[in-house]
Amino acid sequence: MSSTPPRRRLPGALSCWIVLSVEDFRGVSGRPVVSGAVHYFRILPQQWEQRLRMLRAMGANCVETYVPWNLHQRRPGETTGVADLAGFLDLAASLDLAAIVRPGPYICAEWENGGLPSWLRAEDRHAPLRCSDPGFLAAVDAWFGELIPVIAQRQVDRGGNVIAVQVENEYGSYGSDADYLRHLADGLVRLGITVPLFTSDGPTDAMLTAGSVDGLPTSVNFGSRPEEAFEVQRRRRPDDHPWCMEFWNGWFDHWGESHHVRDPADAADVLNRMLAAGANVNIYMAHGGTNFGTWAGANHEVGYQPTVTSYDYDAPIGESGGATAKFHAFREVIGRYLPVGDIPEPDPVLPTQRVELTESLPLLSVLPAAPTERFPSPPRFEELGLDQGLVVYRHRLRGPRQSEALTVAGVADRAQLFLDGEPLATLERDGADTVDLATVEDRDLSIVVESLGRVNFGPLLGESKGILDGVRHGRQTLHGWTAQPIGLDDIRWLPWETAAEEAAGPRFHRGRLTVETPADGFLALPGWRNGYVWVNGFCLGRYREAGPQATLYLPWPLLRAGDNEIVVLELDTTDATGIELRSEPDLGPVAASPQ
Repeated sequence: MSSTPPRRRLPGALSCWIVLSVEDFRGVSGRPVVSGAVHYFRILPQQWEQRLRMLRAMGANCVETYVPWNLHQRRPGETTGVADLAGFLDLAASLDLAAIVRPGPYICAEWENGGLPSWLRAEDRHAPLRCSDPGFLAAVDAWFGELIPVIAQRQVDRGGNVIAVQVENEYGSYGSDADYLRHLADGLVRLGITVPLFTSDGPTDAMLTAGSVDGLPTSVNFGSRPEEAFEVQRRRRPDDHPWCMEFWNGWFDHWGESHHVRDPADAADVLNRMLAAGANVNIYMAHGGTNFGTWAGANHEVGYQPTVTSYDYDAPIGESGGATAKFHAFREVIGRYLPVGDIPEPDPVLPTQRVELTESLPLLSVLPAAPTERFPSPPRFEELGLDQGLVVYRHRLRGPRQSEALTVAGVADRAQLFLDGEPLATLERDGADTVDLATVEDRDLSIVVESLGRVNFGPLLGESKGILDGVRHGRQTLHGWTAQPIGLDDIRWLPWETAAEEAAGPRFHRGRLTVETPADGFLALPGWRNGYVWVNGFCLGRYREAGPQATLYLPWPLLRAGDNEIVVLELDTTDATGIELRSEPDLGPVAASPQ
């Protein structure tokens, strides 16, 4: 993150954002704040400007974003430049957009672990989170010491565009540590935040009571019945201006469920009722973007529910940046209160084609040299320094052994078992954790465990990945394991020059996509079952035969004129040999959003 914004005179639209008071957050123009959530970390930087111009065209005068701590610091104390918050805020300012920043440390957002780094629990699986625990506060303070000055330098009273900063996120849905919230608020002020601080919570008495900070304004999050929500806020905080910090105009999707959509007219009616009542609104999401790589989170309401790769959210600005029917409905409503802009042209789309994947490599045969360190029990991902991806656990079964059940206790989240390289079983979280094992002599047991995303909301936040409670044969605990972590960000280590082997288990497949000019596309994998896709080394995300998502968004900046490398890691067995490039997205059969 760059640390110093350009010093300049405020452009026209931002000149009215000098905040008068924490009671209403509004500028001297008296116009409402109509903000839109656009997450810089779910969009390639080359596409930020088009998305922000779409936001302006819809009539919004402000952009809101979270900050995912775990993306910026994947390892303790190591801040990477993979996500440029400073550049995003500066670009928004150049487009006359004010900004609201929600730095967490927890963000939810259907993002892996709610934005908290997995390494917070590397040493202790149950280390306290989101409270006044000294260890957690020390980690947060160190991170905020780097992050918050970047935001502070871009506040509206310093010539930037940041008009407000949130304290934590929906804390009333999680905890009740008022000292923790006060510590965060005081720390933000100490680090230079001078614009209003605020909190946001669900519109219930319990949530607003536990999630609020004395002296700071509140906001409420909901998708419908705004009059009821604002009445709860008014009852708890009669002096606070009505503000919906998350207007849920769509919803997110889980694997194995349906794609959620919401009637545009219904969502537009709720938006109009809020603006007509004089409320400020942040549209969540205005543009959802994509959970690239392995960053999608999960929920655990009716069992484990991992979130899909797309974060389209049925937002008014579609995943590929286009205007939807909801966009036009919102633009008409917002235009009654604020000026709207010209709608930019959408990005071009590649012609449809099929790409054959003619090369393949078996995962278990091409791994780097097996680790020599031995563990009494299978170590968790966090103990291995791996946040997401795969771990290959190996154990030598000493025989002779009688036929008994093999138990893999605490699978998080999917385990494939092999005996001497031959498939034995696949176990999934919330499913059976045992498999019958016939009488065996000495055999090599391999278990490939895949993380499908950490829970991002509720009491299971901060969960571990891997084999959490050991492996047993009958009543006997199996001791003596090696563990090989496999991160999925970088696959340059694959030895494609090696002759392909006929081996069972997960396999990498490779082919070439040829394009004349880079453009957007939608990649479909008919016949493929479960795995990951890379384009020129960039991981687009997961695919799963359970759906609903049937295509992965392929942004144009990932492509180059000429040949482009496509790699698929199929974890299961398939007869598929190629992938398809389509001209439109397919996010699956639809269901109504739960509003």
